[in-house]
Amino acid sequence: MGNETIQSTLTENRLFPPPAAFSRGASIDDGQRLEHLCSEASRDPASFWARHAQEEITWHKPFSSALDRSRAPHFAWFADGELNISFNCLDRHLARRGDKTAIIWHGDRGETRHLSYREIHGEVCRLANAMRARGIQPGDRVVIYLPMVPEAVIAMQACARIGAIHSVVFGGFSAEALRDRIEDAQARLLITADGGHRAGKIIELKRAADRALDHGCASIESVIVLARTGHGVPMKEGRDEWWHAVVAAMPAHCEPTWVGAEHPLFLLYTSGSTGKPKGIQHSTGGYLLGAIVTCKWVFDLTESDVFWCTADVGWVTGHSYVAYGPLALGATEVMYEGTPTYPHGGRFWELCERHGVTIFYTAPTAIRALMKLGDDIPTQFDLSKIRLLGTVGEPINPEAWMWYYIHVGKERCPIVDTWWQTETGSIMVSPVPGVTALKPGSCARPLPGIVAGIVDEAGNDIAAPDQGGYLVIKEPWPSMVRTIWGDDQRFKDTYFRRFGDSLYVTGDSARRDADGYYWIMGRVDDVLNVAGHRLGTMEIESALVAHARVAEAAVVGRPDELTGEAVVAFVVLKGQRPAGDERVALAKELRGWVTEQIGAIARPADIRFSDNLPKTRSGKIMRRLIRAIARGEEITQDTSTLENEAILDQLREKQ
Repeated sequence: MGNETIQSTLTENRLFPPPAAFSRGASIDDGQRLEHLCSEASRDPASFWARHAQEEITWHKPFSSALDRSRAPHFAWFADGELNISFNCLDRHLARRGDKTAIIWHGDRGETRHLSYREIHGEVCRLANAMRARGIQPGDRVVIYLPMVPEAVIAMQACARIGAIHSVVFGGFSAEALRDRIEDAQARLLITADGGHRAGKIIELKRAADRALDHGCASIESVIVLARTGHGVPMKEGRDEWWHAVVAAMPAHCEPTWVGAEHPLFLLYTSGSTGKPKGIQHSTGGYLLGAIVTCKWVFDLTESDVFWCTADVGWVTGHSYVAYGPLALGATEVMYEGTPTYPHGGRFWELCERHGVTIFYTAPTAIRALMKLGDDIPTQFDLSKIRLLGTVGEPINPEAWMWYYIHVGKERCPIVDTWWQTETGSIMVSPVPGVTALKPGSCARPLPGIVAGIVDEAGNDIAAPDQGGYLVIKEPWPSMVRTIWGDDQRFKDTYFRRFGDSLYVTGDSARRDADGYYWIMGRVDDVLNVAGHRLGTMEIESALVAHARVAEAAVVGRPDELTGEAVVAFVVLKGQRPAGDERVALAKELRGWVTEQIGAIARPADIRFSDNLPKTRSGKIMRRLIRAIARGEEITQDTSTLENEAILDQLREKQ
């Protein structure tokens, strides 16, 4: 970050108190109760988390101590306690909620399934027994490469039931990416499907898996294949078996394996700055506690809700808020196989109406894509049952927040803008919807028990408001990353080397305003240094999207002889992409707009228009590709996960 703080240039003064109708029924319904939780946590954090662990989790063997700091930064929580996550998500509900719908699944082609807790429990037990019959032991790694179908959650829960460590690989990843993850984890079993349906097309998962296995992955002994699409795929004798055949003779009861609270639950691979994926390792007890309490505090989730988190289970959001958190609380949730805009631009809102969704949690990229289609589409559907909205994955720009608030929430639903990471395991900074006044674009304040801070290059606290710096977490929390699989030194270097074992470095830059609200300014790596001024990319992007014609924007830097770095903006418009003189005029107008909103220092030197931004099939913008294009560099990384590779040619056009 250099020797200077990051300059905050974006001002947002709108403030929305929590709707009284929501607050009256919320589990945390007033500021005094929230303040009591925060005070309790600050007095004795370990005892605070221990109390919640005792109240929220069913333990096979109770723990005797909460936090062990002796091997910092390898903090251990509830270490001598024993539990099973599958038991906590399924078995403990059977007596009272066995026949209740746990998952409402909606397929890409429109088909639906309703699975009760009892039905999921039986399927989990059958698959768990099948894995045990194939020699899978506690601690063995199982890679899951499936479409967004209930069997993905069933497979995760089955691994947890027998103490196996699952590693879910997003179905949009290529054969090469799958191979790298299998080899790093040294997995013994792969669970995949003949394919998946997405936007009317078949995603060839089994064929991609075969390419991965043909070029490595010697540790794989067995492959279980789900028949999802019904189209023919090759099956290797002695290795590949159909899911339905594997579970057919298995009993619907499987005694859970009780594991220690620090037993690894899963590995989830994230991209690192070197390009080599990092296998983030999460524990069992602490991770489950984080998922449960945040479902309660942030989503106000009750068993009467229909909760829809649109994330794929290949990402951490799909782990915490699809596969585990809602099920641990006995709620009903929606899973959807397809995309937000297929077969029409109102697909999300259609499903909210059809399935009676009460809590809706999605990514800002999806909101901006739907916003681009027009304000009238959400009005065509009955969204009156929705009582809470949420965002996840990246900072949401204020104008997209306002669109979501007005056109989807009808100005009656709080929006929980959540900040967290794969590494944190659960939400860390967020409004508490029954209490917190909302500021568009701000994730508000840290949750009870989360001690966050903003520090400068030397690790000193930045107390002055609106001064940007490193976002850090100052105290351990139960759901935190335990290590990077097979590379403990990389874990220490990545998250703790800069400021020592006492401060977890998130990699994000942030500022805190005069009211104590946090504003995420982007990844530290994305900070631009323009003529000696350090600017966060998120603020420039938000300024662009505030223009009436702009739907989405991504900002990066490129080397500049005069200013050090120059601002390059890639812009998606509402409506047609301009050409010729119109394009030149609009680019000039947008430069002036940014100057007016932020200042001349943030004016883009180059603005390029495209029909979309390069995104993965999960909706994540691939900023490394944008950065390479802005700098005129050759793209060497794998682009097979892009939803539309042709967008790269548009972005390369000189405009």
